[in-house]
Amino acid sequence: MIELNGVKTAFWPERVRIMDVGPRDGLQNEPYQLATSQKLALIEGLVNAGVRWIEATSFVHPKAVPQMADAAEVSAGLPRGNGVIYYALIPNEKGYDRALAAGIDHVGLVISVTETMNRKNINLSVAESLAIAEKVIGRAKADGVKVRVYASVAFVCAFEGRVDPARTIELTDKLMAMGCDQVCIADSVGRAHPGQVAGLLGALREKHGTERLAAHFHNTYGMAIANTLTAMQQGVSFFDASIGGLGGCPFSPGATGNTPTEDLVHLFHQMGVETGIDLEKLCDISDMVKDFSGSLPPSAYYRATRVKKAS
Repeated sequence: MIELNGVKTAFWPERVRIMDVGPRDGLQNEPYQLATSQKLALIEGLVNAGVRWIEATSFVHPKAVPQMADAAEVSAGLPRGNGVIYYALIPNEKGYDRALAAGIDHVGLVISVTETMNRKNINLSVAESLAIAEKVIGRAKADGVKVRVYASVAFVCAFEGRVDPARTIELTDKLMAMGCDQVCIADSVGRAHPGQVAGLLGALREKHGTERLAAHFHNTYGMAIANTLTAMQQGVSFFDASIGGLGGCPFSPGATGNTPTEDLVHLFHQMGVETGIDLEKLCDISDMVKDFSGSLPPSAYYRATRVKKAS
């Protein structure tokens, strides 16, 4: 709890944790493919800027996501030390084996709340995905590996529309009971609004607390910052973001990607909330994103500062 303008705000963290998912969730949704050396330069820049949680790659089949075909090579080249924690996305136990062999000790799984999205995304039912998660979590406990699970389309599904909060709560309950280290509540298509966020995260806070909860917002309709503030008011203090706003959603045409990391850090710093991240060094990495993407990053902070400087 901190004090803003003389008013004490309940459930308002003094410090937040930010995981940059650009190297995985961002890049796998972009039309171009970076060389391993470029990915590692991107990750090294994030580390130098003070980012301490990074989703570095994904051990999915190369035919499914060719942008992540070099997962083992990226893992081998990661800059170690400085207290940085690297996550890798895995689809199943085979992906878990590959991640473990590559020296990754934090893994993530994706389960959509709706049946339609889960089948479109990974060609499995929700029940089948939960069975895989239970096996992976069981093995991870024995191996000393941490597991986070993304509860995808937690608010709105591109196919089924608005999602009943009870469905997301039920999925989260099951994952928590399995011993999942973190459940990340994801607005995968960027169509949630603060009312939905407050209602769902408030209910989850009452049942599970917030230590094992994270939030992942996309900015398709420009609501990511508003949704982040609402999540903070419910006590969530772990947020995903993507450098330069990299990424999108293949099921949401025109989606502009995840919350830009620069915008999130700027928001927190303006409010006096600590992140441990150097904002200007982040923008240096967004310069790199602009160069390899060939387009101006959608980050509002980047455009307001770096574009002005260049004009």
